[in-house]
Amino acid sequence: MLRITPNIANKIKKAEVLLLGCSAGGFNIIYDLLTSLTITFPLAVIVVIHRSRNHKSGLEELLAKKGNLPVKLGAHGLKMERGVIYIAPPDYHLLIEPHGDFAVDYSEPVYYCRPAIDVTFESVADVYQDKVIAILFSGANEDGAEGLYYAKRQGGLTVVQDPECAQVKTMPEAAIRMTKTHLVLKDEEIFKLMQHIVTLNNVHE
Repeated sequence: MLRITPNIANKIKKAEVLLLGCSAGGFNIIYDLLTSLTITFPLAVIVVIHRSRNHKSGLEELLAKKGNLPVKLGAHGLKMERGVIYIAPPDYHLLIEPHGDFAVDYSEPVYYCRPAIDVTFESVADVYQDKVIAILFSGANEDGAEGLYYAKRQGGLTVVQDPECAQVKTMPEAAIRMTKTHLVLKDEEIFKLMQHIVTLNNVHE
């Protein structure tokens, strides 16, 4: 059962960025989660899914048709804004600059993956620190575990999909081993968390 403690509520209230990461088995829940977000969703959303240059998931097109929020492919120099979903581009790492602009990077893959969840989570946590909510879903390798650990060290709220709900348990189990995450949630509880974000988050004009 999802329990919002005062500490978690405070983290939600100050958050500016929602990070979502997954690999094998995570596409469907991330798609369902993103299409459930309402136009009042107050955070910028950054999504990292393992995919190569040649893999066409169609996620951006599907979200543009079915979702309520604008969807953009992360690109160099693009300014991050609240209420927009940003997708890491295939075969590039997605980072954030100190002034809030995106950058793309073609450095070495992490766990054979580019984009890598670790790279994005750590980059965003460096800049936004305790204003980050990071969620890790199903996946077949351990990418994302270190990024989640780093996000917690920087003061962010960390969430892992319950491995019992994940189609592939490797990624969430690695995160739980590495970090005493704030929340380990079943799928329906993650959707409820999104509702709490809308209710609790203070949007700074």
